[in-house]
Amino acid sequence: MSEVSPRSRRTGTGARTLVQGKPVDSHPVLSPEARRGSVLRITEVGEEILHRPCRPVTQFGTPELSKLIDDMFLTMYVAEGAGLAANQVDVDLQLFVYDCQDEDGVRHVGHILNPVIDEEARARRRLIEDVEGCLSVPGAAMEVPRNHRTVVRGCDQHGSPLVIEGSGYFARCLQHESDHLQGHLYLDRLARRDRRDALRQMADEREDVHRRRALRAAELTQRS
Repeated sequence: MSEVSPRSRRTGTGARTLVQGKPVDSHPVLSPEARRGSVLRITEVGEEILHRPCRPVTQFGTPELSKLIDDMFLTMYVAEGAGLAANQVDVDLQLFVYDCQDEDGVRHVGHILNPVIDEEARARRRLIEDVEGCLSVPGAAMEVPRNHRTVVRGCDQHGSPLVIEGSGYFARCLQHESDHLQGHLYLDRLARRDRRDALRQMADEREDVHRRRALRAAELTQRS
C-alpha cells in the first residue's frame, strides 16, 4: 500500500506473479512502467487533496493517463511502498498502483481506476489487526484492523473491466488505497491516542525517511 510494511512486497525468484490480475511467467523486480516514469512529490497528511474524495476517471487510453501510471510506479518504488494512490502525488483522480504480495507469497502488480470494494465480499469479513504505514504519513506505523480478504472492481487505463481479489497484506493494500481515493487515511481508523502516537512517530522520522527516498531516487533513476 502506499503504504504498508515493506515486508508486503518481496521479489524472490520462483514466486508466482499476477499482473492486472492475470498470471505471468516472469516479471522484473521493478515493473516496466517505472523505467518510463519520473519521480513525483508525495503529499502528506494535512494537505487538502488527501482529505476529500477523488474524481472518477472519465477519459481512458490517453497519453497523460499512461504517463501518470508510469510516474506513480516509479514514485512508489522510490518510497519503498506497496501501493500508491493518485491523490498521494497531488492528482485528483480515482486511480492507484500496487506491487504487493499476499499471504501465500503471490506477487500482485498493477493499477486500477475507479475502484469499488465489493459489498458482498465486505459482508463476509474477518478482521485482522496488523501493522500498517502510509507513504503520506512518513515514518509512522500502527496496528489497524482490516478485512482478511477483499474484492475490488474497477477498470484499467483503457477502460476494460477489472476484478482484483486479495488476501492477507494484499487485501490490506487494496483497502488502504481504496480508502485514499475516498479521502481517508489509515489515521482516520485509529483511536485519538493512537493517532497522536502516529503523528509523533512521523515528526521524529520524517527527515530520515525523506533522506532515504532521495538516495533511492538517485539509485533508481541512474539504473533506468
